[in-house]
Amino acid sequence: LVTEDLIRRNAEHNDCVIFSLEELSLHQQEIERLEHIDKWCRDLKILYLQNNLIGKIENVSKLKKLEYLNLALNNIEKIENLEGCEELAKLDLTVNFIGELSSIKTLKHNIHLKELFLMGNPCASFDHYREFVVATLPQLKWLDGKEIEPSERIKALQDYSVIEPQIREQEKDHCLKRAKLKEEAQRKHQEEDKNEDKRSNPGSDGRRYADIDATLSSLESKDHLQAPDTQEYNTKKLDKSEDDLEFWNKPCLFTPESRLETLRHMEKQRKNQEKLSEKKKKVKPPRTLITENGKALNVNEPKIDFSLNDNEKQIILDLAVYRYMDTSLIDVDVQPTYVRVMIKGKLVLPAEVKPDSSSAKRSQTTGHLVICMPKVGEVITGGQRAFKSMKTTSDRSREQTNTGFYHVG
Repeated sequence: LVTEDLIRRNAEHNDCVIFSLEELSLHQQEIERLEHIDKWCRDLKILYLQNNLIGKIENVSKLKKLEYLNLALNNIEKIENLEGCEELAKLDLTVNFIGELSSIKTLKHNIHLKELFLMGNPCASFDHYREFVVATLPQLKWLDGKEIEPSERIKALQDYSVIEPQIREQEKDHCLKRAKLKEEAQRKHQEEDKNEDKRSNPGSDGRRYADIDATLSSLESKDHLQAPDTQEYNTKKLDKSEDDLEFWNKPCLFTPESRLETLRHMEKQRKNQEKLSEKKKKVKPPRTLITENGKALNVNEPKIDFSLNDNEKQIILDLAVYRYMDTSLIDVDVQPTYVRVMIKGKLVLPAEVKPDSSSAKRSQTTGHLVICMPKVGEVITGGQRAFKSMKTTSDRSREQTNTGFYHVG
């Protein structure tokens, strides 16, 4: 769909302002219907809509200033609704499905139209196609990238009365073929819907799981119940990959219906892949800092370099904190058996220290955080006793908000 958000995202060159847009590119957006553009972007001069799935030219007649319209590689079967584009000078309809060549007569009102591209359409293979177009649109200067010579136009006008009935006959044959193809595509679509319903509701035909009760009664344990589920899942996965391979290897005609079918198939595959990715996502287990028996664990989440020097009188922890980091973002909590630095976390100490006598300083040259913790005379084996914490930073609320460095043990 053509949405306001889509247009704004493609209007960055105009500061995302859409009402004054003069050029808009909406190619390869899987657009199936043209709408809103003639109301929101009245000043458009250039509009790129190539490589979409647009089936009808509509809702562009109010674009009075439009000079170039590119609708190449779409599903258009008829030229229409362009009379209001008074300034239209170039129209590109390359590789569409236009079979009603006589519909170019609607372009007679576009007196400024100089260039027209119809190559790659069914009508371009009609006998006398070029002569018919040249004679019908006297204002044209170029057709399919080739300049129209005055002599060519004179000859086309002379033969027009003979050429037109032949074009009409070829149009009629094309319309009959298209009607059959549409009918066949519709029938095929209905059959696929029925098959999809059967796949999504297994057993509804009364045959696939006819003796499920007998099967369940023969299973004696939960282990047995799990095996068929796994086998069924693998079978489904295999069936999907086989279906995808079969779809792409299946020969088909190049029609508007086949292009739409391809899009639907790709959308289905994308949704299946997204569902599969969601199932594979693993929920991150909760972080364990202290075990059930009271033992602290070492964690260094931001991978900050540090060194721990243990001498006779004190333990010195040198933490390579980011040089230009604000000191107010660091919270130090020294406990008798571990230290917690809230950028974020704890570091297990090799000996018990005196929290009240400890100090924390930042190096003015490197920005490192240096914590000096005097040792106590006797080593107390911790884990069972509760210790009173000391904070070197007054704002303890950061313990919840800043959790970047943990080293616990």
